[in-house]
Amino acid sequence: MKKFQLGEFEEIVLLTVAVLDQEAYGFGIKEEIESRLERSVSIGALQSALRRMEKKGYLTSRKGEGSTERGGRPKLFFQITAYGMKALDYNKNVRLDLWNSIPASVSNSLSYD
Repeated sequence: MKKFQLGEFEEIVLLTVAVLDQEAYGFGIKEEIESRLERSVSIGALQSALRRMEKKGYLTSRKGEGSTERGGRPKLFFQITAYGMKALDYNKNVRLDLWNSIPASVSNSLSYD
């Protein structure tokens, strides 16, 4: 089922939008990812991923109220769709299936020290 495959960054962004729920907007998503993953996020890469996933039907967007600190421009809020949750669920199950398929002989022979 290739149609539900997500790249790592797309998956992280989609999960973050779901976590932030009604408060998921560009800069807030960026901050949440950077805080949780201790990873720098380019706002351009984030915006591209958000638009790409909106085109795929994984997200919807809505404009909030304009604010003086943004020069009257409204924030654009994103929300995950049922189709987006289905894509996340598919990816989670694929990963869990792979994790559960690792033979005990492999995990027992490796040291994490």
